Amino acid sequence: MVTKVSPAMGRQLRIAARALARHGLAHAYGHCSTRLDDAHFLVCAARPMGLIKAGEPGVVVPVDGPLPTGVLGEVRLHQQIYRRRPQVQAVARSMPPALMALGTARRTPRPRHGMGAYFGRGTALWDDPQLVRDDERAAGVIDALDDRDAVVMRGNGVVVAGDSLAKVVALTWYLEDAARLELKILAAGLEDCSVVLDEAECAMRATEAGGIFERMWDYLSAGDPELDIQD
Repeated sequence: MVTKVSPAMGRQLRIAARALARHGLAHAYGHCSTRLDDAHFLVCAARPMGLIKAGEPGVVVPVDGPLPTGVLGEVRLHQQIYRRRPQVQAVARSMPPALMALGTARRTPRPRHGMGAYFGRGTALWDDPQLVRDDERAAGVIDALDDRDAVVMRGNGVVVAGDSLAKVVALTWYLEDAARLELKILAAGLEDCSVVLDEAECAMRATEAGGIFERMWDYLSAGDPELDIQD
């Protein structure tokens, strides 16, 4: 049975991919995906996300089973997440520079400001810089992720999971913003006096009300060539 991909779903995936690239969260490497059903997801074309063309199709990938021909090896990470966490609807694997820098020191951003509050439960760390091109290593990364929203891979970028593409793209930007702040605090020698939000502060600040993620999606996707297309 062939799993159908709606034009709107394919278009939103391309917009998400290009948004990640446009805002410096990915370069030649990275990919994003969206769940189609319990057994399949759609991953963007296997090329630099900023170069994905309008209308360029993604590839339908089974949640269980071998990757289709031409799909990048690290898409195994997406498989592992969709298999274990049925509530997850989208995944992004990207290479944000500030997160890369922190990761080399085996550090992840702490929740010091509003954007960081969305990671109040902490961001996981996978302490291995190697590419994730086999099932065993992919399982290890997602073991580290557990039920959190993001895992930083030392010297190898980040994986973010969420309940929509818009949220995943926004959370990737939020986490990179938290990493930029962390690096500035460390460079200024302010680590000991910079306040870290506590659990209650994070829970209160990390709201989804008021179109928080929708507005960030509008900002990150602005100017995309497929944004105003109607089905």
